[in-house]
Amino acid sequence: MTREPTLTPFQLLPHLLPQIQIDADTFIGIRRQIHAQPELGFEVGATSKLVATLLESWGYEVHTGIGKSGVVGQLRVGNGKRRLGIRADMDALPIVEATGLPYASKNQGKMHACGHDGHTAILLAAAKALADSRDFDGTLNLIFQPDEENLCGARAMIEDGLFERFPCDAVFALHNMPGVPAGSFRVLPGPVSLSSDVADVTIKGVGGHGAMPHRARDPIAASAAIVTALQTVVARNVAPDDTAVLSVGFIRGGATHNVIPESVTLGLNVRAARPETRALVEQRIREIVSLTAQAHGVEAHIDYRQLTPPMVNTESETKLAQQVCSDLVGADRVVTQAPKGLNGSEDFAWMLNEVPGCYLILGNGEGEIGGCMVHNPGYDFNDQVLPLGAACWVRLAQTYLTA
Repeated sequence: MTREPTLTPFQLLPHLLPQIQIDADTFIGIRRQIHAQPELGFEVGATSKLVATLLESWGYEVHTGIGKSGVVGQLRVGNGKRRLGIRADMDALPIVEATGLPYASKNQGKMHACGHDGHTAILLAAAKALADSRDFDGTLNLIFQPDEENLCGARAMIEDGLFERFPCDAVFALHNMPGVPAGSFRVLPGPVSLSSDVADVTIKGVGGHGAMPHRARDPIAASAAIVTALQTVVARNVAPDDTAVLSVGFIRGGATHNVIPESVTLGLNVRAARPETRALVEQRIREIVSLTAQAHGVEAHIDYRQLTPPMVNTESETKLAQQVCSDLVGADRVVTQAPKGLNGSEDFAWMLNEVPGCYLILGNGEGEIGGCMVHNPGYDFNDQVLPLGAACWVRLAQTYLTA
């Protein structure tokens, strides 16, 4: 059985944006083309080629292979000195799609379950509108990034000289959000997503017979004590008005009932809203693991890897984005204060570490239309919000890149 999104009152959106010409039908078609051919990680060759070809046809100076498979389209208009960057992510997820849509994934086990197909199409639609009108004065850098899902693409592009080759005075990005009404935005100041770190903890003991535990040094017992103690890190070290998450994702060790194994491995996922909290949580993890292992007479080794920092919107760029969104949909449809941002992580944080900027949330809709959460086999980007996302980038560029 197939299903097609039904139109909602939000279908009238183009009439709300008469000054910004967005060819919605064309770019919805491009979005669905990308959706049907999802690619993972850095292996986004077909998507990158499509993006580069379209940008070149509209007059952009196009650079490919940045950070392995990233694309930058640059357009200079007038003599303005300001330089604006806008980023979209291109990669999909290793999920088997279950939408039944006519344009569902043709690549088995791969799916655009997070809406990066929509983000790419939004920025392409804005690119076309801006190339047609050239109603700005300065340099526009459109950044199409691979491998956001593994939190590696942004850093790879930066290490490959992204901002040295294409300097930006500010950089922006957006993400769709199911459960947030279509036709609305969330543009929050300060921290908006958490850092993401992982740690592999190896507990090494002395194996032995299950009937003679006194002649072994049991890494399983030590691991159980460590897991229990780790639950106090956030509860007893992080302030209630701060945010951190520590989860044990796996425990691996042992092979049969009557053998005490030599070692056990724990997999930890760690997130925090502030750099200071991130450092505190890592410190407490190291102390608890080391001292608990010592108390049980076993050894502990920690392989701790920081993947991406917290993502923090800067003040002036956030105010600009709030004003642009309010101009488009009205201030009552733009949430500018909320108790928290996103508990997930985003490697756009690396770009915001280098350049001031802002990360926006675009409402994907509620209920049957757009309400299915991301990373779900039944998710689909809501095409009805594509023109609004594109109009946001057009208006932002026109506002920021002024004479």
